[in-house]
Amino acid sequence: MRVPFRRLLPEATAPVRAYSGDAGYDLSAAEGAVLAPGERVVVRTGIAVAVPDGYAGLVLPRSGLATRHGVSLVNAPGLIDPGYRGELMVPLINHDREEKFEVEIGMRIAQLVLVRAAEANFANVDLLTEDADERGKGGFGSSGTS
Repeated sequence: MRVPFRRLLPEATAPVRAYSGDAGYDLSAAEGAVLAPGERVVVRTGIAVAVPDGYAGLVLPRSGLATRHGVSLVNAPGLIDPGYRGELMVPLINHDREEKFEVEIGMRIAQLVLVRAAEANFANVDLLTEDADERGKGGFGSSGTS
């Protein structure tokens, strides 16, 4: 699938997969930043993409940043609609309680996954299905913790 993108800053890099067949395309920082413990910052990628019609772009955390440094996304996953043409921005948060985290230009800070997004027509009904209504009575978290 061809996904056009535009470089908005000279420091910007194209989304790229680390390994052939990977679902995620790494998004890199086009600017530096320092996140103190517990701090949030929005980091520019310096690119805009044209997500194809019928798809959505999901911006996800990178597991290495999360496990090694406690750095994740504030709104994981972030959603890029096919009509959006602005710059991709990554809202990072430092969950580490003691160490600051430094974002460097070119650092891979998130990943972009393209997924099919079905068009739906929602219809109000009186009953979904017997089993769905029964299961829904328990509410959020009704299946337990183990």
